[in-house]
Amino acid sequence: MSTQLAKFKFKPGFHRESTQYEEEGKWYDGNRVRFRSGKPENMRGYETRVSATFDGSARDLITYKSANNKKRMVFGTPDKLYESSGDTITDITPIVTVVTLADPVGTASGSTRVCCSDSGHNQAKGNYVLINTTVSGTIGGNVFLNDKVYEITSITNANVFTINASSAAAATSTETGGSVLFSYLLATGNSIAVAGVGFGAALYQATVCASNTRAWNQSASADATDLVFDISQWSLDNWGTDVIANRSGGNIFYFASDASTTPIRATSITTSPVSVNSIIVSPNDRHLIALGANSYAASSVVTGAFDPMLVRWSDQDDRTDWTPAATNTSGEVVLTDGTKIVGGVRAKNAINIWTDNSLWLMNYVGPPFTFRFQQAGTNCGMIAQHAAVDYNGVTYWMGYDNFYRSDGQVRTLDCTVRRYIFDRLNLKYKDKIFAGINSEFQEIIWLYTSSGNNVTECDSYVIYSPENNYWIYGEMFFTTFADREIFGNTITTGVTASGNNIYNNEPAGIYTANNDVLTSYIESADFDVQDGNSIMFMNKLIPDFDLSTGKLKVKLITKKYPESTTSNTKSFDVTDQTEKVNFRARGRQAKIRVSCSSQNSSWKWGSIRLGVQGDGER
Repeated sequence: MSTQLAKFKFKPGFHRESTQYEEEGKWYDGNRVRFRSGKPENMRGYETRVSATFDGSARDLITYKSANNKKRMVFGTPDKLYESSGDTITDITPIVTVVTLADPVGTASGSTRVCCSDSGHNQAKGNYVLINTTVSGTIGGNVFLNDKVYEITSITNANVFTINASSAAAATSTETGGSVLFSYLLATGNSIAVAGVGFGAALYQATVCASNTRAWNQSASADATDLVFDISQWSLDNWGTDVIANRSGGNIFYFASDASTTPIRATSITTSPVSVNSIIVSPNDRHLIALGANSYAASSVVTGAFDPMLVRWSDQDDRTDWTPAATNTSGEVVLTDGTKIVGGVRAKNAINIWTDNSLWLMNYVGPPFTFRFQQAGTNCGMIAQHAAVDYNGVTYWMGYDNFYRSDGQVRTLDCTVRRYIFDRLNLKYKDKIFAGINSEFQEIIWLYTSSGNNVTECDSYVIYSPENNYWIYGEMFFTTFADREIFGNTITTGVTASGNNIYNNEPAGIYTANNDVLTSYIESADFDVQDGNSIMFMNKLIPDFDLSTGKLKVKLITKKYPESTTSNTKSFDVTDQTEKVNFRARGRQAKIRVSCSSQNSSWKWGSIRLGVQGDGER
């Protein structure tokens, strides 16, 4: 019997809602691959944008141009708030308390440990303090403390904490330093959600137990079995060419991008609610909106009862006026259908606000009500604060067990990898899910933490292409994602063993991971060779591909039955000189896997043709 050529094509996207055999004619698995014109190709790579690292994992990221047309980004971590422009990262964390003390520091000869005395300091290990002195700032003969930020490394008692200097002291000094300013930065937040029980719950404070804190030798309440301290999220938005920032559970801060003070730090909007879960700025009418906040009361404008379902907003064009009056437009509304507001996103005709169970539309209507609220859907809550984006006037978000879209009407997205993603999602870290847009490739990406890699930060992604209607997934270590409109390529932040960095993601011509090899692959579902009725003999593979450099590894895996425990794998290296590959294999069905581990190589796969003939066996 003569050999005939059989051509095999596969539907774009990954398809895993059924068995690998049932998904015949489709791609089934892959990593760092996308589709263009229906054909798979590898994604570009990434490179470190700024040489400096930063403290903590970024939870939100905003890119913009300031009034002087300078390209900037602001991002927040559980530890600090940062601004970056050029090759610098600047700590702009707000200072919340400043005290002036006389001779409050001391150290011992040969030690880097510095003891700092401040009666009732109310600090915790891991917080940060900026130290300034009015004299030389030198203690222990050679330790210079002036104008530096230090992490608090331990709490001795309610009146003393310690820091580590960069060098060991040459001599012992006690109760020294002259007149010293301790400027305490916004307290370090939670990077992992903590259950509110036992000695490991809440931050340690060497003082009376306050909200989210505990005193020395004191466990959290034994009755607090349902209490969970959420991770510390940031929400960032522009106010003109400046930035509004809020860390969940705290008050609202303002960062003047082009202020003349050095260093520039975000400052508290002291007239805003003191407990806010997230913020957003309304377009055109420009109201600063708090989602989950203290309600207004004449006797407590900023410290009223906290309501997680409350939407409260400032006066128009005035971020400082939160007192409702006949002469302004500030106000508040309590939403229903949920237990808390999760987050919000500006859309084409409204601000979308999600509770943990529903979607609401917030429209500006002017006096006397200022805003109108309309419920758009129920049983469609958002899984995390940053799990939604608006793309071309349509809003997309990740729920607790589905993906959704809304253009005014809520619809469930038909996701070909839904079960795979939600089965793999580590719900313990669901609050870290982050959605972004990659407009160059018309993609929406969700970063998430998987359950299989023993990690606590995002290590995986799932991508949906609204224009081409396909889904893909893979692994990457990014925690935030910003589109390319400011810097020319997408900007990401990521966590590695060497530190936390800002990255240029998919810059033109880069197919490496910071100059290291970046492996990509794609694998098909099982397909019948001919009609699947008989065992077929295969002796030739004709590939169709583009390859810039290096080689592709092509594997053909054949077997007799879908549930066969044995299979036959043929592996080939193909280069830009490869026309065909001769081999010998038998099987009723097969699948193909294409991978590339060549340095800085780009590739695209078309289709394959196999030389087949009947083998007689059934």
